[in-house]
Amino acid sequence: MIVDIHGHYTTAPKQLDLFRNAQLAGLADPARTPKSFDIGVSDDMIRESVQPQLKLQRERGTDVTIFSPKAAGMAHHVGTEATSQGWARLCNDMVHRVCTLFPDRFIGVAQLPQSPGAPLNNCVAELERAVGELGFVGCNLNPDPSGGWWRDPPLTDRHWYPIYEKLVELDVPAMIHVSSSCNPAFHHTGAHYINGDTTAFMQFIQGDLFRDFPTLRFVIPHGGGAVPFHWGRYRGLAQDMDKLLADHVMRNVWFDTCVYHLPGMELLQKVIPVENILFASEMVGAVQGRDPETGHNYDDTKRYLDQLDIGDHDRHLIFEGNARRVYPRINPILDRISA
Repeated sequence: MIVDIHGHYTTAPKQLDLFRNAQLAGLADPARTPKSFDIGVSDDMIRESVQPQLKLQRERGTDVTIFSPKAAGMAHHVGTEATSQGWARLCNDMVHRVCTLFPDRFIGVAQLPQSPGAPLNNCVAELERAVGELGFVGCNLNPDPSGGWWRDPPLTDRHWYPIYEKLVELDVPAMIHVSSSCNPAFHHTGAHYINGDTTAFMQFIQGDLFRDFPTLRFVIPHGGGAVPFHWGRYRGLAQDMDKLLADHVMRNVWFDTCVYHLPGMELLQKVIPVENILFASEMVGAVQGRDPETGHNYDDTKRYLDQLDIGDHDRHLIFEGNARRVYPRINPILDRISA
């Protein structure tokens, strides 16, 4: 099977955005706060909203997408912890409805109700609900809920340990994924996303997180940010700290294939061990246009992988095998689909 481990609900019905607008307006004028989380979205509206994803799945030959709320829409820097709590719950419920209506096409991953400087109690509770009640198989974890100002501790700090303990208990991974940027110095998808990916990897090198959590699993998206291109730099920095990168980090970290040109995919495959690569496209996501040099969409990442000179075993690991190890809760779902 071909498992796309990185998809977002970017085509949700407009009622979701209208609720969000009202929720944010209520921060300035409480009278405008929505009175209910029932946003009036029917099952038929949800079915219609995911037709773009289903169409691309069929055209590009992918089978199932691990699906989460819109990453830029998480906006943890906006409002209060209570704002994020209600918003995350609603977004996760919407994704759950998609997965219920299309159980052979979508598998849920949770948004967490993070807020700058706030403890992670609400995040732990929402992760437990998402996995236990909604059947989700992981979560997105924002290393910078301040939205581009980087005011929270590094991911190796004990501030984050409550969510790590729950991830280990539930046996689910976290994708390291920032949200929108409120810092004008950082374009959200072109700079802030890549900054977040690269920064998280360096934090893992500097700390000893995986000594405390040897089974904790992280996915760093967007091809690992700048990491594969500067692999020698990170190996050397780890060596200067008397650490072996392969043992210190790479037993617990995987990169996805959201790399939008063939040379980048070739570099990723050449530099990163095949056991640490997961197929992903992020469709419909950050880059939706067509490459005039190839005539194909930038985010049709399967086309790049199909052009790589790799064997069937390695291709199976990237498309399915590694996903089954990193997201073990998908195994009964995939077995049912393929039966």
